Amino acid sequence: MTEELNDNQSQELDNNEVNEAPVEETAAETTSENPAEPTAEQVTAEWKDKYMRLTADFDNFRKQKNRERIELLSNASRDVISGLLPVLDVFELAMKANETSEDMTAVKEGFSLIYGKLVGELEKKGLKPMESNGLPFNVDFHEAITEFPAPTEEQKNTVIDTMEKGYLLNDNVIRYAKVVVGK
Repeated sequence: MTEELNDNQSQELDNNEVNEAPVEETAAETTSENPAEPTAEQVTAEWKDKYMRLTADFDNFRKQKNRERIELLSNASRDVISGLLPVLDVFELAMKANETSEDMTAVKEGFSLIYGKLVGELEKKGLKPMESNGLPFNVDFHEAITEFPAPTEEQKNTVIDTMEKGYLLNDNVIRYAKVVVGK
C-alpha cells in the first residue's frame, strides 16, 4: 500500500509538472506581447496630438467661415449698389435737363420715371412698402406716434394716418411704419 501511495504521489507530481509547463509558455507568450502595447506616456502623447490637431482644424474652420461671411456681406452690398447705379445715372441726366427746362410737367414726369425705376430696383432686391392706413394697429409692424380721437367706433385701434412708411425686406420688418392711431 505504501507503494501505491508513492506511485500516486509521483503521478501527481508528474501531472503538476505537465500542467505547469503550458502555463510557463503562456506567460512567456504574453510577455512577448507586452512590449508591443503602448505605454501610458505614448497613449497620452497620441491623445494630446489628436486634441491639438482637432483644435487647429476647428480654429481654421472658424476663420474660414468668418472670411466667407465678410465676403458674402461685401458682395451683397455690391449687388445692391450696382443695381442702383442706373438710377443714379438717370438722376444725373434729369438734373442736367432741369437746368435748361422751363416746362414743369416734363420735370414732374422725369421725377416720376426716376422714382418708378428706383422702386422697381428695390423691389427686385426684396423690398416691399407696408400698407397701414385703415388696418388694425399691430405692434409687430407699426410704431404709434400719437393717438387721435376716432371719429367712428370702427376706427378705434386702427391706423388713421401714416406719417412715415414702413418697409419689409424679404418679409422681415426693416423699418416700422410711424402711424397715428384712433382711440
